[in-house]
Amino acid sequence: MNNRYNTLRNSTPKYSTTTVMDGAARQVLRNTYLLLSLCLGFSAITAGVTAALNLPGPGILITIAGYFGLLFLVTKYKDQGLGVALVFALTGFMGYTLGPVISVYLKMPNGTLTVMMALGGTAAIFLGMSAYALVTKRDLSFMRGILTVGVLVAFVAALAGIFLQIPALSLTVSAVFVLLMSGMILYETNNIVRGGETNYVMATVSLFVSIFNLFTSLLHLLGFVNKE
Repeated sequence: MNNRYNTLRNSTPKYSTTTVMDGAARQVLRNTYLLLSLCLGFSAITAGVTAALNLPGPGILITIAGYFGLLFLVTKYKDQGLGVALVFALTGFMGYTLGPVISVYLKMPNGTLTVMMALGGTAAIFLGMSAYALVTKRDLSFMRGILTVGVLVAFVAALAGIFLQIPALSLTVSAVFVLLMSGMILYETNNIVRGGETNYVMATVSLFVSIFNLFTSLLHLLGFVNKE
């Protein structure tokens, strides 16, 4: 009986306390972070120039059409060199749409503080979620379905808040987006580490969009709080 018990105990699978990346996953992660950092810088410059020149925003319809159109092209050419150029086009366009928004907040009371707090909060959440995803032994693939449904519902609610002009709904959506985008950063990074995402172009786009939405959502929430 003891021998049988020892055999069963010894055959129980042991899980490591950390996630060990293979060479391919490490390369994808390295390329993703490199491209992401370049895109964040390019988008920030675009947003800064747009805000400095006080250029008008493109409007909700052009923003949606431009985003999904460029996203479609990035997905189509993700395995080609053109895909990288299209990522810069997409992130630059998103920076252009962000510039007028930042300009509005900077003109508000405590506007500079609001923008800096949103930037700091975004950086802290990104670093925290990324660090956890890199060291956790858990497979977070179960989050994909939950996050997908959540983002779709929140996106529809956000459009409703814009067209119906319901401030409470917009604030609620922003709070939900903070949670969803934090989850997206966690999921996508863990997916890269575990070899689920092998294309650094698409990984970059996913993380960039999550960071972008996280920042704008925090900006909306903090802007409301600091305005009071």
